[in-house]
Amino acid sequence: MTSTTETGPGATPSTGTASDAPHDASDRRRWLVLGVVALAQLMVVLDATIVNIALPTAQADLGFGNDSRQWIVTAYALAFGSLLLVGGRLADLVGRKPVFLVGLVGFALASAVGGAADGFGVLVAARGAQGVFGALLAPAALSLLTVTFTDGRERGRAFAVFGAISGAGGAIGLILGGALTEYLSWRWCLYVNIPIAVAAVVGALVFLPRRASRSADAPGLDVPGALLSVAGLVSLVYGLASAETDGWTATSTLGFIAAGVVLLVAFVVVETRVAHPLLPMRVVTDRARGGAFVAVGVVGAGMFGVFLFLTYFLTTVLGYEPLPTGVAFLPMIVALTIAAQTSPALVARVGVKVPVALGFVVGALGMLVFTTLDVDSGYWTHVFPGLVVVGLGIGLVIAPAFAAATLGVRADDAGVASAAVNTFQQIGGSIATAVLSALAAAAATDALVGVDPSDPAAMLQASVSSYTTVFAWSAGIFAVGAVVCGLLLPHGAVEHDPDAAPVMAH
Repeated sequence: MTSTTETGPGATPSTGTASDAPHDASDRRRWLVLGVVALAQLMVVLDATIVNIALPTAQADLGFGNDSRQWIVTAYALAFGSLLLVGGRLADLVGRKPVFLVGLVGFALASAVGGAADGFGVLVAARGAQGVFGALLAPAALSLLTVTFTDGRERGRAFAVFGAISGAGGAIGLILGGALTEYLSWRWCLYVNIPIAVAAVVGALVFLPRRASRSADAPGLDVPGALLSVAGLVSLVYGLASAETDGWTATSTLGFIAAGVVLLVAFVVVETRVAHPLLPMRVVTDRARGGAFVAVGVVGAGMFGVFLFLTYFLTTVLGYEPLPTGVAFLPMIVALTIAAQTSPALVARVGVKVPVALGFVVGALGMLVFTTLDVDSGYWTHVFPGLVVVGLGIGLVIAPAFAAATLGVRADDAGVASAAVNTFQQIGGSIATAVLSALAAAAATDALVGVDPSDPAAMLQASVSSYTTVFAWSAGIFAVGAVVCGLLLPHGAVEHDPDAAPVMAH
């Protein structure tokens, strides 16, 4: 087989006789593109957790009730999760660079409005706007990475960095949110996005190529598919979010969940029949990519148990303030980063299946460590070991999964494939939010049967029982992920289609 260098539209194939200088410059530019994309991704994933720590303070400042506070989080999830596929296709149609820039600027402006909010309505609207622009930004960022790195070794290193940021960004958000809330104001948990966005915009203008791999022959937007996907995902996420306050058997909860499922089934049917689908089924039916999408969704679901309920344990049982709570997650960040950086070497030798399945097994073991927590458990004896093990497991999964989920896609599908990755992660987390919260509430209720609810010690024990129940279910989620991905993902190195997602023309 003749070896050729992959090129983008309008680029000249390499014959191997030209000077290496242009290639050196191109190599340097690729890593600078990674820096810009990583910065934007950090901003998006930070926002998933940074506001959570600021929420109690914001609630006291703006004076809204407990039944309303969930919408500060849900408004972002609704807009972000439902519009990701549309944002990904727009990146393919309009061009990744312009969509990336619009997402950055819009996200910064929405953050500024949210930080200056003088009431609940303005804050919810700003969070929704963050979700809209995040849905443009996230798939454009990942697709830029997809079309920039096609060499196997470089691609593994690039996605290791991207995966580490995607996995550790939530924990970094807890640390940063704690510091900003404790020493400045909850408003800075939103304002902090502005300098990050400015730096990313400058980097994008300087380092991203002018056209940023817009596909010249990309088809138009699939309007029926877009409407069905947005309506289906909004309905599903809204129904799941309502379950926490209205209950699982409420008509509103079941109605919205059922409507969401029906609309999403209709979306799949439409996508198999239209000429130019929003989400081509070839993107998700490929065995390697399909398994990777499942892995990303399972990671999103399993990580929820760590971030939210371990945060509750640290604050309610160990009595940690916001900043120490965030810092307590540092061992997980370090372990995740180390595993993510070493996973490409493992992938190069044995393929994606082994590190992903092994990572889920390790993550499940870490969750089982958390099931031993009790009211008298200490951080170093019980929390620290679990964080290290879970971090190693997630790090082994997330970098190979992100890379495999976008590997081999056609150039004009890179944006929507990248959006599908983020959608699976978002929906996995959203489902976990509802299901695990309901399981935790049921466990706490069971623990209080026959116990005086006015007894503080009994209430604390009930809380810990609810947390350990969630950790046990999270271990089960990771275990199922290991089995499913072990069956779906092909054994051995994934072959790369030389015609797929070419390097950007510079």
